Order: sequence, then C-alpha cells, then structure tokens
Amino acid sequence: MNSAETARAPFDPAVLFKAAFLGIVAIFVLVPLLATLLGGFKSLGELRVNPFGLPQHWEWQNYADILFSGRYWQLLRNSLIISTLTVTLTLIVASMAAFTFAHVRFFGSSMLLSYLTLGLLFPAATAVLPLFIKVRDLGLLDTYFGVALPQVAFSLAMSVLLLRRFFKDIPYELLEAALVDGCSYIKFFRYVTLPLSRPILATVGTITFVNSWNAYLLPLVMLNTDALYPWPLGIMVYQGEYSSEWHLILAFITLTILPTIILFLLAQKHIVAGLTAGAVKG
Repeated sequence: MNSAETARAPFDPAVLFKAAFLGIVAIFVLVPLLATLLGGFKSLGELRVNPFGLPQHWEWQNYADILFSGRYWQLLRNSLIISTLTVTLTLIVASMAAFTFAHVRFFGSSMLLSYLTLGLLFPAATAVLPLFIKVRDLGLLDTYFGVALPQVAFSLAMSVLLLRRFFKDIPYELLEAALVDGCSYIKFFRYVTLPLSRPILATVGTITFVNSWNAYLLPLVMLNTDALYPWPLGIMVYQGEYSSEWHLILAFITLTILPTIILFLLAQKHIVAGLTAGAVKG
C-alpha cells in the first residue's frame, strides 16, 4: 500500500471514541490530583476564592513545614512498615498457593480454589468484629502485624487468582523437562517460575501495596497508640488539629499519596521490562 492509498484509507470512528474516552478518564483522575497539589501551595484565603487555578503567590512554606516535622515521617514510616509486611507476606503465600493450584493435582483442589474465591465476596467491614476478637486473642492488638495479617488474608483471593492464571500460561513443557532432569517442584518454582513471573508479581505487589497504604478501617480498629498510626489515621488527627486550614491539609494529603504514585511509576517500568523477558520464544 503506497502513501496515496494510505491517505485515502477510511477513518475508524472507534479510534476517536477510544481517545475521547481515555481523555475523559484522564481528566477525572488528574484534575483532583492537580487541584490537591496546587491547593497546598495557596494561602487559605486564595484557596477559597481560587480552588482550581494556579496560585498567585506560591506558599512553599506549607510543604516545608510538613516535610520538616517529625510527625509526617513517623506516619510515613508506620505506613511503609505495614504495607511492606503486607506485600511481602501476600506475595510469598499467594505465589506458593497459586503455583500449587496451577501445577499440582490433588484431591479437592478445585473445591479449595472455589472456597478461596469466595473471599472476594466478603469485604473487610463485614468481618471487623471477628477479626478484632481473633487479633486480640493472639495478642497482636496495637502492633504492625495486627494490621498486616488481616490485610494479607483479604488480599489472598485476588492475588492467588491473578498469579494462578499467569502460572498456567507458562509452557508446561518447561515443567516436564525440569522434572525429567531431576528438578523438584520447589526448585522449579524458585528458579523458573518466579523469574518468569516478574510482571505479575510486580502487578500484584503494587495493587496490594496501594490497598494497604490507603487502608483506614483495619488500622482504626486494631491500633490504639498514636505513635503506630499510618497516614490515613494520622491525617484524621491532623485534620482535627487544623480543621479550618485546608491548604495545610491538602499539602499533607499530597505528600502522603506521593510515595504510591512514585511506586506505581517504578512498577510500571518494571512490568514493561518484565514482559519483554521469557524463556520460550516462538
């Protein structure tokens, strides 16, 4: 097809529709983020009369006061510890369970997988009271593990389903060849499956981290000590102290959601890099 034929090719309305739809979605996502970011650079009076425009006078001190306060870094540390524990335990348990469901045949595997899938039907709010009693009986109230372990439990169902689907797509010939060469299931999982599964591990880890980072209900129920609060509870306290100073609250929100945005960008790059790698190429 020459350039003239290409120029006369009929226009596809679906392309315009997709572009318009993605543009609308981008606007709905970016406008609140930009408004929050810019609101933190304004004075309270300017925020009331100009909530969405650029600041006339950039108040850098709003962000500086938060960054140089020990309270902000304490909340960030608590959130990072809880989220890291949640992601680590979720990836370890979910990857092993997903590998078992994908490659190991045993009696009741389908029933057990269906039972695990039922966990998607029950939000954490419906199990707050039993969870609180169980965590209390284990002596984990007011600890990081008291928050992380229930989050792991509620993350397993989706994580196992995503990982199992990816593990099943790995060519079965690799497993057969490894078993013939004397490789055990554990070694195959460690040295073959996990290296090939970087894209899905990064995806599951990112989703789990963001959900844990933004969790509010479980930390509220399980934590009583102010020094252990993650940022969602910390911002509740911060808002109580600065209830009328919304420019400071917006600056605080911006700084607390910034780590998840950075993590997503880094994970996105890792996912793209992982998708180009593979053991079998056609």
